Amino acid sequence: MTFQTSRQTAARSMDAWNWLAIPTLTCLMLTLIFALPVRIFGLVPPEPIFLMVPAFVWAVIRPSILPPIILMVSGLLLDILWGAPLGLWGFSLLFGYAGVLASRSFASGQGQSMNWVWYAITCLIVELTAYLVTLIDVQAAPSIVGAFWQWAVTAALYPFAHQLIERFEDADVRFK
Repeated sequence: MTFQTSRQTAARSMDAWNWLAIPTLTCLMLTLIFALPVRIFGLVPPEPIFLMVPAFVWAVIRPSILPPIILMVSGLLLDILWGAPLGLWGFSLLFGYAGVLASRSFASGQGQSMNWVWYAITCLIVELTAYLVTLIDVQAAPSIVGAFWQWAVTAALYPFAHQLIERFEDADVRFK
């Protein structure tokens, strides 16, 4: 007879709170922290799209109906925070989510470095979508340098996506 500790049980939990709410709230909190008017050596640090981490992970591990709704609502919150046209980030994140879903069958199960490339390409698609929508809406080109740095910093967040993937692969019985 084996007994599971509460830590083992919590690590295997796949409820909506652990799967959807905690990553979303964490990303929104980090976005608010990075949106504070802080200058480092006179420069404003780039604001990564923290929601890319759960958007990518949700599409890779366990696609369902709730993540797109959460991404759209969270994207609207980003639009309000950053003063973007309403729907810009929600649409861009959903576009990236759809791209991951479309490529999921042949990209899943690859090594960590290939998944990082997949994640970086997804980030590029999301950034490019937001860039083009902004270009069309404002009819002026946003800063390419700023968009590049935002993409680079967001792509560098992959270790967090990998950690989330591993955490929920352990909890999902389909991967055992």
